[in-house]
Order: sequence, then structure tokens, then C-alpha cells
Amino acid sequence: MAHYIDGFVLPVPRDRLNEYKCVVEAVAEIWKEHGALDYWEYVGDDLNLQGTRSFTDLVAATEDETIVFGWVVFDSREARDLANEKVAADPRMADLIDPLIDPSNPVFDAKRMAYGGFQSLVRSPNANAG
Repeated sequence: MAHYIDGFVLPVPRDRLNEYKCVVEAVAEIWKEHGALDYWEYVGDDLNLQGTRSFTDLVAATEDETIVFGWVVFDSREARDLANEKVAADPRMADLIDPLIDPSNPVFDAKRMAYGGFQSLVRSPNANAG
């Protein structure tokens, strides 16, 4: 079955990564309540490959920031659109996200976040399935 994903990359100050993690753990559960099949976020570890543009460059990360790469899995784009509408209307989200983007002390700058929705192109079968 082909799925649809929302993917994103953003810089987070290293000294606030635990604060960010606590918030997105709750955010992930809200997304799943509203239709996401899965929610993943990873912290950059090996971000440079000679001859390519790095995520660090893409989001203009500074020395005191780390890169977070994540994606949310849905059954389809339609399921994604519906889930995103529900998430946007969920009052818990404002309580969680507003402190992260507070202009006086932001944990991340949404203007430096790269985001997109993606259709399936290639999927290698899971060797453990079956």
C-alpha cells in the first residue's frame, strides 16, 4: 500500500532539544489521534556529504543548533489533509506549539523550517514482513 507523508527539517538550539522533544512527543500523539499512522523525528548526526548541500545549509543552522528531520505517515493525501485540519483545530496544539514559537524566546523558527507533502515513488519491501 502506498502512503502519503509530510516531511520536515528544522534547526533546534542544542540546549533546548529536551524541551522540544517533550513537546513533540505530545504533538505526535495528537497527530495519531487525528489519523496519522506514524510520526517520526530524528536528530542530525552525520550531516555532511562532500558535493551535496547539507540540511544545515538548507535551514541556515548555526553552531549552537542541531537539525531535526521528521515525517508523518498517512494512508493518503486526503487522510493527511483531514488530519491536518483536525490537528490545526485542536486546542491542545496551540498550548503546545505557541511556547515553541514565542517570538521573545523561540525554540525554533518556522520560517527556517523546510516542509512538504510527498507521494510514494519507490518502496523497498520489508524483509521482515510476511
